[in-house]
Amino acid sequence: MDFSRLTIKEIHKSLLDRDFSARELAMHYLDRIRKEESEIAAFLSTSEDLALEQAEQTDKKIAAGEELPLLSGVPCAIKDVILVEGLLCTAGSRILENYKAPYDATSIVRLKSQGAVILGKTNLDEFAMGSSTEHSAFKITRNPHDLERVPGGTSGGSAAAIAADECVFSLGSDTGGSIRQPASFCGVVGLKPTYGAVSRYGLMAHASSLDQIGPLARTVQDCEAVFDAIKGRDPKDSTSAEYPSSSTGRGLNNAIIGVPKEYFGEGLESQTREIIEKAIKKAQKAGAKIKEISLPHSEYALSCYYLIVASEASANLARFDGIKYGSSEPAPDLLEVYSKSRGSGFGAEVKRRIMLGTFALSSGYYDAYYLKAQKARTLIKQDFVDAFKTVDFIFTPVSPFPAFKIGEKVDDPLKMYLSDILTVPISLAGVPALSLPVGKDGHLPVGMQIVGKHFDESGIFQISGQLEKILG
Repeated sequence: MDFSRLTIKEIHKSLLDRDFSARELAMHYLDRIRKEESEIAAFLSTSEDLALEQAEQTDKKIAAGEELPLLSGVPCAIKDVILVEGLLCTAGSRILENYKAPYDATSIVRLKSQGAVILGKTNLDEFAMGSSTEHSAFKITRNPHDLERVPGGTSGGSAAAIAADECVFSLGSDTGGSIRQPASFCGVVGLKPTYGAVSRYGLMAHASSLDQIGPLARTVQDCEAVFDAIKGRDPKDSTSAEYPSSSTGRGLNNAIIGVPKEYFGEGLESQTREIIEKAIKKAQKAGAKIKEISLPHSEYALSCYYLIVASEASANLARFDGIKYGSSEPAPDLLEVYSKSRGSGFGAEVKRRIMLGTFALSSGYYDAYYLKAQKARTLIKQDFVDAFKTVDFIFTPVSPFPAFKIGEKVDDPLKMYLSDILTVPISLAGVPALSLPVGKDGHLPVGMQIVGKHFDESGIFQISGQLEKILG
């Protein structure tokens, strides 16, 4: 049987019909990982014992005739910045090279309660800082569509693992595009939920006011199934929210789609523009009304985002000091322990952001930089609030270009940061967005970003699912 073509619902039905066992399914994917990893390098570690134990629990439930949750027995991968009790959680950093998670993240508790099978932890840019998965301290993940190109970042391992058929779904985290951009580069579906829709408890913090855990999968329907399993209020995360059941309830045939002119300007590659515009025209043919809109403050989003992210990262990463967590370098005094441990443990991009953030928060500069960035963020968020008064959804490209070559931007931070120019405004506004594969530039996938109102993930899934069928 070709497991790679089965959706989560089809796997669920096949397990109940005993077409195959959960153990057989888990073994298939573990074998796939062993076969593909030498080229793809999507995983930092695998958890075969845990996976087979979880698969056997599913098989026992089936044998006993017990009720089977939808995700039970479904093999998945977890970005290595989300805690899974007893497994290594390195955040792609030398400073946490041997760190084992002492507890489960809330999203993992919810997946385990569903009976999902955890195959292992996926590679990422160190502490989720980057756009290519080249900033991992351990390995560079390659794009399964072209091994000379990046899978995107920071959830590059999570996206590549699905594209290489090494798992059915995965969890990633998105601060400024880290689920959506790799989903676009690897030709899979990825959702950044509304800020607060999914608990951040057990997610290693990068920028606390922006970080969100979200799903990546082969199809919209699979992505929705995973999101439904992990969403909702968590008393352990004060920023999480009770998830409302309301939705726009609009299909493509009566939806008003906003197309922001600022997202189709200079810097957008012509082939990417053409693919996105074709997808928008297909939505229009299906009955959607297309309306040009303006999100005028988006031009400030990238500079605003990198000031806020660096500032929050500087504060969050202060805990990694060579004393409380992770590796520690011996030194004659405490200050030198700090400097040696952080100097050898952190990579170049992490150090860059810590230094930028510490400067932006320092005395005399806080008002000029961090506070001003937060004021600009309010204006960016208001742009989206105003836009959603007249439209139901917003369509934009995910990235100005498809996957770029390994090494092409790694030595130029500004070029790398520009990879996020179309995703960071959505993160700053806290609204949900899904990356949907809509075509290919040659052999390279291109994703379209479908943006919705706060907590309207169900509306996004509805129209994304319809568009997915139209595009074939």
